[in-house]
Amino acid sequence: MDAKAVLFAFGLTLFAGLSTGIGSLIALLSKKTNKRFLSVTLGFSAGVMIYVSMIDIFAKAKNSLVAGLGVQRGNWAVVLSFFAGILLAAAIDRLVPSLGNPHELHTVEEMDESADKAQKNSKSLMRMGIMSALAIAIHNFPEGLATFTSSLSKPTLGIAIAIAVALHNIPEGLAVSIPVYFATGNRKKAFWMSFMSGLAEPAGALIGYLLFARFFNDITFGVLFAIVAGIMVFISLDELLPTAREYGEAHLTVYGLIGGMAVMAVSLLLFI
Repeated sequence: MDAKAVLFAFGLTLFAGLSTGIGSLIALLSKKTNKRFLSVTLGFSAGVMIYVSMIDIFAKAKNSLVAGLGVQRGNWAVVLSFFAGILLAAAIDRLVPSLGNPHELHTVEEMDESADKAQKNSKSLMRMGIMSALAIAIHNFPEGLATFTSSLSKPTLGIAIAIAVALHNIPEGLAVSIPVYFATGNRKKAFWMSFMSGLAEPAGALIGYLLFARFFNDITFGVLFAIVAGIMVFISLDELLPTAREYGEAHLTVYGLIGGMAVMAVSLLLFI
């Protein structure tokens, strides 16, 4: 596998993962949550992920598996792999405590409201902060694999997915910072722990590469791509869109969703 392509894919994954730091900065510096911005951003990210998963990634997975296994077995394999990706994402979401789930709704205003709590019960809140950081790492791991795999297949596709993941990592970084702030009472510590949690995405990319690099062929590529499509569809439907609507701007979420699909459609047409 071409070393430059691997480095490029890893760089995109690192960029997407560390975008949690932008959300952390919002939590550190802002006094008020821009709910309209977050609603549009999450909707846009979901639109990109759903469109590219169903229109491009699923089709590429199907073509690869049909080439490697034949028409009938290839079609069965892509469908089974797609739903395996959904089940994997659902299992991760189920295992992560809701307290530390990065897609639970939080706002900047909570940080000031929680200052007294952090002083009164610092030990238990510190434990909560550590659990939160671990939860974020678990959530971000498959997203890193998704970005990396897409980038290896097609650099322009990888850029689009990296941007979508980065956009949804912005409000995620904000949501991570708040429970960590509960534990420490310190905005800077909240920022750095949230920022570092984004490293789980390049870690997912690296581990995925080490596990599958020797076995990359039509079948491996097709299965991985179908799993990635399932993961991204689940994340969009179960996490991004419900969280966006909870910010109270339902119409903006839908507009962001359609905008994300439109941008992704045009970008795919430009690089046919």
